[in-house]
Amino acid sequence: MKAKTVQFPDGTTVPAIGQGTWYMGERNSDLRAEVQALQQGLDAGMTLIDTAEMYADGGAERVVGEAIAGRRDAAFLVSKVYPHHAGGAKAIAACEQSLKRLKTECIDLYLLHWRGSIPLHDTVAAMETLQASGKIRRWGVSNLDTDDMQALWKIPGGQACMTNQVLYHAAARGIEFDLRPWCEEHSVPVMAYCPLAQAGKLRHDVLTSAVMQAIARARGVSSSQVALAWVTRTGNVIAIPKAVQPQHVKDNAAALTLSLTEDEIAQIDAAFPAPNHKTPLDMV
Repeated sequence: MKAKTVQFPDGTTVPAIGQGTWYMGERNSDLRAEVQALQQGLDAGMTLIDTAEMYADGGAERVVGEAIAGRRDAAFLVSKVYPHHAGGAKAIAACEQSLKRLKTECIDLYLLHWRGSIPLHDTVAAMETLQASGKIRRWGVSNLDTDDMQALWKIPGGQACMTNQVLYHAAARGIEFDLRPWCEEHSVPVMAYCPLAQAGKLRHDVLTSAVMQAIARARGVSSSQVALAWVTRTGNVIAIPKAVQPQHVKDNAAALTLSLTEDEIAQIDAAFPAPNHKTPLDMV
């Protein structure tokens, strides 16, 4: 079966499952395993790697830099800027520091990590400056709710936003009420962080639920693969699970070719129903 992909508004296509790096770069003793995990993921087709200046105070970006050394063209790099850096000279300086840690000249997709006190129009202007200078190829946002996206769309240049990265998994479906429909209407893919609920740490019943395990057994796959297949079922969501153990990386990559049946999706929907009203945007 062909690997699932998602297309950004500018026509760029990326795999529907990439690699997250939250909690990487925190201990030097883990560096080798983390670098090898990212390289294994690249080899397996998970070419999108997501990181941020916030993660381990830049440590995760350094891990990514090591992982892509000598193979930069094989990776689609995503990084994120702190809200308090997301405007003017601070944004330029923050991006340059990320580039230095990543050991590259350009970031493929640069995101506002969450909305802070700096006005969105200042962030858009900074992103345009970074694009014009060749430091970033595209930009987007993270942790913005529907009203934030509507505000962004009213700003000149705001509609150049390529994605909105938010928390999304089977037990956290609040975005389905209005945010994901808004993104679909405006052709903005969602990038799902914590698609496995942090291996169940956020919600213990996601991967161990009877329905996830029953589908996994019937399909001869892991429950995490089922969970990733569910998150990426619509064709416009990119999941970015973090993995270090070789088997976990292998499982995540295998989910690129796993599609659930309508009946399997209905079973998961029944076990983890979507809210029928507006809920606060989930963030961790």
